[in-house]
Amino acid sequence: MADEALFLLLHNEMVSGVYKSAEQGEVENGRCITKLENMGFRVGQGLIERFTKDTARFKDELDIMKFICKDFWTTVFKKQIDNLRTNHQGIYVLQDNKFRLLTQMSSGKQYLEHASKYLAFTCGLIRGGLSNLGIKSIVTAEVSSMPAYVQIQKKIYLLARKENK
Repeated sequence: MADEALFLLLHNEMVSGVYKSAEQGEVENGRCITKLENMGFRVGQGLIERFTKDTARFKDELDIMKFICKDFWTTVFKKQIDNLRTNHQGIYVLQDNKFRLLTQMSSGKQYLEHASKYLAFTCGLIRGGLSNLGIKSIVTAEVSSMPAYVQIQKKIYLLARKENK
């Protein structure tokens, strides 16, 4: 429980620190999002190296995605992805109905514009992990309403939702 709270605090401070240190032009041009995603990318690469060093090779892309949904997501967020869907043509939808990094945000339209900065690190985390497993991807987040459904596309879509209290 304490490690989860520390992770949430660290994540919030990381986002806050990147935005506080940025100049106005960087915020407007999306450089802060890019910085956060790059941080996540490097962390994702490192975590995948550690988690897969003693595992057998994956048979295919679907096996990799199952690993991301079960083992990787569980280690990072203390729960499995709630739903994994695919069209078997390289498109995956990952759904997390109680996405922990959004649970601290209040519901409401005024918070929509801030949600993406709290998802950039996670996008990078997934992209970095997949990169080290041999899958090149583009991972982006879209939040249309709170509770948030987050689409991360690579070919991978992650649907995350804020937990209702």
